[in-house]
Amino acid sequence: MPHILIADDHPLFRAALRGAAAEVADDIETCEAASLDDVLAVLDARSDIDLVLLDLHMPGNHGLGGLAAIRAQFPAVAVALVSANEDPHIIRRALDHGAAGYIPKSAGLDELRDAIRTVLACEEWLPPALRPAVARAPSAPADADLAARLASLTPQQFRVLALVAEGLLNKQIADRLDVQERTVKAHLSAIFEKLGARNRTQASVILRELEISDPARQVEN
Repeated sequence: MPHILIADDHPLFRAALRGAAAEVADDIETCEAASLDDVLAVLDARSDIDLVLLDLHMPGNHGLGGLAAIRAQFPAVAVALVSANEDPHIIRRALDHGAAGYIPKSAGLDELRDAIRTVLACEEWLPPALRPAVARAPSAPADADLAARLASLTPQQFRVLALVAEGLLNKQIADRLDVQERTVKAHLSAIFEKLGARNRTQASVILRELEISDPARQVEN
């Protein structure tokens, strides 16, 4: 029985994805999350999730950071990004960082079903109309290098890095993760070495390179 986590802060779009998933197979089970923290909590509590349909912009996730977090902490889980952003270069970046697919929010029901079915079959899915443009979009060497460096982190090291990027101090990180402060310091030393960073600030900047502005929210503002 496939298990899908639908992660989007818009109830109507979650309902659309849930409906599409239900039509892919009778035995598909879905659960939902409205923030990246909720996504990580569900994945931490459940080992049976096969696929996450992840909104590119939702509370706690501002671009490819959520994708990187899931890939680092739960590498067996496939992630397909869902977004209103149809920029081929953004889609190429998502694929370079390990996305199994990219689903535009403009996709119709048939495309949603096809996307879910394809990714569950362990194949890559892109919207047919955008495939030629994505194929022409070159991979950025910096993205490939960043993806490799982040992939070298252990799940706990990535958690520490994410908390550093939030501005937490070592003691606060230790309390959050329920570990000793010396353990946090050991993780930071390993993180700096793997990322080629000299300090916390540089490590935070590296993670923030995954951020992507949301055109929809810019218009709202």
